[in-house]
Amino acid sequence: AMQRLKDVPRDEKPAAGKAANDLKNALQAMFDAKSATVSAGRPRRARGPAVDITLPGKRPRLGHEHVLTQTTNDICDIFARMGFEVAYGPEVEDEQHNFDDLNIPPSHPARDPLDNFYLDESAMLRSQTSTVQIRVMESRRPPVRIIAPGRVYRPDTVDATHCFMFQQIEGLYVDEGVSMADLKTCVDQFCKAYFGQDVATRFRPSFFPFTEPSAEVDILFHNPDGTTRWIELGGCGMVDPNVLQAVGYDSEKYTGFAFGLGIERMTMRKHGVTDIRLFFDSDVRFLRQF
Repeated sequence: AMQRLKDVPRDEKPAAGKAANDLKNALQAMFDAKSATVSAGRPRRARGPAVDITLPGKRPRLGHEHVLTQTTNDICDIFARMGFEVAYGPEVEDEQHNFDDLNIPPSHPARDPLDNFYLDESAMLRSQTSTVQIRVMESRRPPVRIIAPGRVYRPDTVDATHCFMFQQIEGLYVDEGVSMADLKTCVDQFCKAYFGQDVATRFRPSFFPFTEPSAEVDILFHNPDGTTRWIELGGCGMVDPNVLQAVGYDSEKYTGFAFGLGIERMTMRKHGVTDIRLFFDSDVRFLRQF
């Protein structure tokens, strides 16, 4: 409007100029009033940057493997150096692989429905990782040298040392001339590699349907007060000839050994954890310690 005053006739310019100035002053007053209202409701900003961008930033918190996964990987790495390969099998099994081919007769108490999770008449959640041994031997000829980590399921009452789902790692070696001495050497060397060279092991006679002879493996732990105690680690033994025959192996030609170790039990022993439930509570305060 102010720029167009030059086009206004001479006799009308005074009135037009006055009207344009009045409009300019009114708009400026409205703008100043609105600015004052906005400024009054906004907190005064401190002078200078709110963050010192020259300081190092905070490192973001990253996740990591669960302590049980760490233990499983460590065990697999140790046995890999001994020449074992890792094998896996289904968690939903049939009775043939879970019981029959492992020389567990129909009348054996281990098959009781109260001690297993049966899904129907032909399927169940596996109660041991020994099922993987059967599936591997069915698919290949000796020599066989495998370890099989995985979850197993049993309807145990949950407490500080028991759970209805836990993890095992199974080992199997079948070839010509395999003996109990090979089994003891293998397990002893593993314990020394995992727990330390000063750990002592012992084998106690035991019984399992799928191994003969059978044994329980104990390791000697040193308590903080200076005392020692033997703690059970797992079971082992020479593969029963009936198991070899069930998968078509010549039991007169081949022999083998097998062992089973509890992942949670080994983790608890190594890290001093006293309650198995802590592994599954998803408490990050506990999990961040490993």
